[in-house]
Amino acid sequence: MLPGYLRRHIKIIVLLCFFVMIFALVFSLYDLPAEAVWYAAALCLFVGAVLFAVGYRRYVLQHRELREMLEKITVSIDYLPRPAGALEKDYQALIKTLFAEKNRIESAADGTMSELVEYFTMWVHQIKTPIAAMNLLLQTEETPRDAALSMELFKIEQYVSMVLQYLRVDSDTTDFVLKRYALDDIIRQALRKYARLFILKKIELDFTESGRTVLTDEKWLSFVVEQILSNSLKYTAAGKISVYADGAALVIEDTGIGIHAEDLPRVFERGFTGFNGRTEKKSTGIGLFLCKRIIDKLGHTISIASEAGRGTRVMIGLDSARPFIE
Repeated sequence: MLPGYLRRHIKIIVLLCFFVMIFALVFSLYDLPAEAVWYAAALCLFVGAVLFAVGYRRYVLQHRELREMLEKITVSIDYLPRPAGALEKDYQALIKTLFAEKNRIESAADGTMSELVEYFTMWVHQIKTPIAAMNLLLQTEETPRDAALSMELFKIEQYVSMVLQYLRVDSDTTDFVLKRYALDDIIRQALRKYARLFILKKIELDFTESGRTVLTDEKWLSFVVEQILSNSLKYTAAGKISVYADGAALVIEDTGIGIHAEDLPRVFERGFTGFNGRTEKKSTGIGLFLCKRIIDKLGHTISIASEAGRGTRVMIGLDSARPFIE
């Protein structure tokens, strides 16, 4: 902090040294005692040191005050210090103008987001009617073709639901309700939803009951479990999917195509599809991103271990629930 203060006043320090040199030169030209110059310089140095100490102390206090304001400035600018001069007053006027503009932009963005969520919520509810009607029509006959169409319609329904969750997950009105739930009930609910897809793809299911209760939000955790199951089914052509508890973690493990080692660090990034997404043309890069955002907000953890060609193991840590607040 001291070097910064010195740089701020370097011009004054250099100017004072220059004045002392001028006085010394003039006194030497007129054969006057040089002691008078050095005595005056010593007095000036002492007074300057006192003023420097006072100014530096004020500088440190103001610096700390401004640092403390960094945590409050996004909420309010009422804590701005009293301006010490015309320039500081002008700077504060600029800050107030920018703060007002920020609030205006945020208000407009919140309004737009609210309208967007409202529109898609209405759209999702409206689109569910023809989806339900098509499901009923397909259930009248149980031919292999109708079963395949029914599964594709099921995927459409899941993508429609993902649209709504994508818009809601970062919304200020996200309805997280933490309660104690039976983990096995949440898993069974997700497995029932994907039962027909298991049968159609002839994938073996190995579900081991955990007998655990967890502090979580049932709706949002169900969405995460469904997304992980959806990915497992999507990238598993044959073999089995295992669902079990490992200590405090829920594990969903498959024998699918796996994930390349270089892609693992980025699987939770928005829009990242990796090698599998580019070759299989099935990935949107949104599902795991949503899972990570939801898990973080619920206070849980999620991690993935995988090996290309050997399968994938997803671990959801449910030992605590400390909601994430932005």
